Amino acid sequence: MPTPKTTPTTPLDLGLALAVISTSDAPLLLLDGDLAILVASRSFCRAFQCDPATVAGQPMATIGTGEWNVPQLDSLLRATAAGFAEVEAYEMTLQRGADNPRRLVINAHRLDDVEGGDIRLLLSVADVTDARRSEKQKDDLLREKAILLQELQHRVANSLQIIASILMQSARKVQSEETRGHLKDAHSRVMSIAALQQQLATSQLGRVALRAYLTNLCRSIAASMIPDPALLSLSAEIDDSTVEADISISLGLIVTELVINSLKHAYPDGRRGKIRVGYHADDTEWALTVSDDGIGMPDPRQDMKGGLGTSIVKALAQQLEAEILVFDAKPGTVVTVRRSLNRPPDDKPLLGDGVAYL
Repeated sequence: MPTPKTTPTTPLDLGLALAVISTSDAPLLLLDGDLAILVASRSFCRAFQCDPATVAGQPMATIGTGEWNVPQLDSLLRATAAGFAEVEAYEMTLQRGADNPRRLVINAHRLDDVEGGDIRLLLSVADVTDARRSEKQKDDLLREKAILLQELQHRVANSLQIIASILMQSARKVQSEETRGHLKDAHSRVMSIAALQQQLATSQLGRVALRAYLTNLCRSIAASMIPDPALLSLSAEIDDSTVEADISISLGLIVTELVINSLKHAYPDGRRGKIRVGYHADDTEWALTVSDDGIGMPDPRQDMKGGLGTSIVKALAQQLEAEILVFDAKPGTVVTVRRSLNRPPDDKPLLGDGVAYL
């Protein structure tokens, strides 16, 4: 069996290495096993105010005014010289006297096959001060934008509440029962949107935790629209799901419309009852449910057309690619907005006709 051919390793020519490093445009140091400087590139000396004529032979920790005397860096370099580690993207702050601090990224590698068998470390330095400053400025701008957006949301919610108050005052003054009914409907919807906006204002940007979001939303709706909590209650049972902010807005609007529907129609003549809001999700689907124990669905023989609430819920469900299911709970009504997460992209969701009095 023939012996495999091997390529002989040529020892590193130290003189050539010193010449290349000294003229390099990159900030480089060549160190010996005791972390003394054999050669520093001109770029390194310019960047860190070193004298190329005197820096050779100095321990790295004594460069300049001692700003390179960093115990953690020293430990990493000695471990690299011993062959136990390599310095990969080590980030540190360099403070030289009263100068502004500089953020550096350091890489160091042990050179094998050095002529004479001596230990040599090649160390490179990248100054990322400006990049880190830009990142911080970007983060500060994003944080400021988030604060301004939340403040805007608070102001919008307050303005909506003022509008709702004016609508209710107008409803008390008009003589026409039909006009009064329209004004009260408008008041309810404005109050529901105000409550939704208030919850968004207290939520973090990005993904929204639905348990806190919908629970607080239901609490706000109940406080503004249920005159006697001893007769009617509104509760929420929500799992630990989180969704994107735009999806939470659609879910919140659906909840408010369905709750308004139950408050308007399910409990005539001061009936007692409970309205429940539920949400659950798993790997296959999510489902939002609003149920009540009121008088139930209207007589299907009545020719009643869906109202504004129906249009709003249907439009929002279509936007979420979800289907609407309505059940007669006997007593009460259950409306579920559900989306299957495994449905093929070209499979249209089923949009139910909804309860006639929605």
